[in-house]
Amino acid sequence: MSQLPLDGIRVVEISHMVMGPTCGMILGDLGAEVIKVEPIRGDGTRRLLGAGAGFFRTFNRNKKCIAVDLDAPAGREAVQALLDSADVFIENFKPGRMHGLGFDYETQRQRNPKLVYASHKGFLNGPYDKRLALDEVVQMMAGLAYMTGPVGRPLRAGTSVNDIMGGMFGAIGVLAALNERNRTGLGKEVQSALYENCVLLAAQHMQQYAVTGEPAAPMPNRISAWAIYDVFEFANGEQMFVAATGEGQWTTLCRLLDQQALLDDPTLATNNDRVLQRPRLLAHLGEVFATLDAKALAPQLEAYGIPFAPIRKPEELFDDPHLIESGGMVKLELEDGSTTDMPLLPVALDGQRLQPRRPIARIGQHTREVMAQAGLSAAQIDMLRDAGVLRTED
Repeated sequence: MSQLPLDGIRVVEISHMVMGPTCGMILGDLGAEVIKVEPIRGDGTRRLLGAGAGFFRTFNRNKKCIAVDLDAPAGREAVQALLDSADVFIENFKPGRMHGLGFDYETQRQRNPKLVYASHKGFLNGPYDKRLALDEVVQMMAGLAYMTGPVGRPLRAGTSVNDIMGGMFGAIGVLAALNERNRTGLGKEVQSALYENCVLLAAQHMQQYAVTGEPAAPMPNRISAWAIYDVFEFANGEQMFVAATGEGQWTTLCRLLDQQALLDDPTLATNNDRVLQRPRLLAHLGEVFATLDAKALAPQLEAYGIPFAPIRKPEELFDDPHLIESGGMVKLELEDGSTTDMPLLPVALDGQRLQPRRPIARIGQHTREVMAQAGLSAAQIDMLRDAGVLRTED
């Protein structure tokens, strides 16, 4: 792609963990110049272990990195010079932190009226807005954990779903504000929040209650809208999800499995009939599937248009033929010069996927370049580096 949609847009990002960095990554993938401001030691997310070990490399491609001590007045002045020339500012720190640094929206709006200010929080304005939040906190509060686990055992989703989607909604808000700025010449504050994001995810269950008068049951205990919509175990011990959501799929599946008796059974004539007979039906089909080889059956299910899915672990996706052959998995250079396979944003523009244009930046890799563009002389940069306010690579 010779020119990307956000070419010419400058983004300054002061964020960590997942939510803010996701917003910055999306804007960077779309072509914006994203300048990530990290502490002198680097973003602490770089050093996380366990479940956080992949956070930094996943959400920080296509960014420059400057390392600045924001507790030093000279460091704040240096970053302010960047903000004065920026189109977008991204932050996701606890309430009050940006105000304490002088980087709050009202201050920045006075200095740079065209700035789009994207703030990623736990809660939008209201009684909860001073609370600290985590993905897990809002999943518990907003019904997602209740819907995911069995009754009495709330279970968080297995990925940072609200952090990632919160960053995505932040990016959507930024794009809308930039479009409006084309008409008005003025930026505005964009707010995205974990809790409200998770409430949106639970909205379908809220409305299920409004429509039926019955509370939605957690997924392990739910009454499915379709009779065949479950995970089955096969002869080789492999598990596979199989569904039949329409009459055509039901008929095709029965014929494929040589189960004419099911088609002839008047108690299974419609989907609703089958839902009422679901325990008996699933038990019978479970016995049928247990005699079959999942890998042999999968191509037949695909050929006949039956929804199915093998149960995979995340590490198995590195070898997924669709991701590889479609160009959706590419090599990303890391800060140490090594590479890893990384999935791209799930969007194509004119058939083209948005590629990594920059490796994961090293701590302070672009400090000298960016500060020089902001108007600091080489001597000033050296002085601030020697005072521990800036970190450069030389």
